[in-house]
Amino acid sequence: MARYMIHAYLDVIARLLEVMGVLAIVAGSAIALFGAARSIVFPPPGDHNIYDAFRARLAKSILVGVEFLIAADIVGTVIIEPSLDSLGVLAVIVLIRTFLSFSLEVEIEGRWPWQRQRNRRDDD
Repeated sequence: MARYMIHAYLDVIARLLEVMGVLAIVAGSAIALFGAARSIVFPPPGDHNIYDAFRARLAKSILVGVEFLIAADIVGTVIIEPSLDSLGVLAVIVLIRTFLSFSLEVEIEGRWPWQRQRNRRDDD
């Protein structure tokens, strides 16, 4: 009985994490679109690339959403009886989403993650 209740709570948590991931992507997309539209109607002073700013905002929202979705997948896998098949599926999903996160971070930052560490040392 207690095990069933724990699984029910974990299922609810997994679903909430999935909803939060989707909401992060949808809300971030709307904010990025609104910001781009505002920049087109009221151009900011100076050299401002609207397209790059839009892409960066959109990528950040997708990145946050993907992180929530990975967390939901991990929690969802804990709910079911772990088997090699379910762990293999989880590993593939996490691998794909991690690659997507890595790609988006490179796109946002414009450099490899290990270059950021070197640049921080240079700034000190």
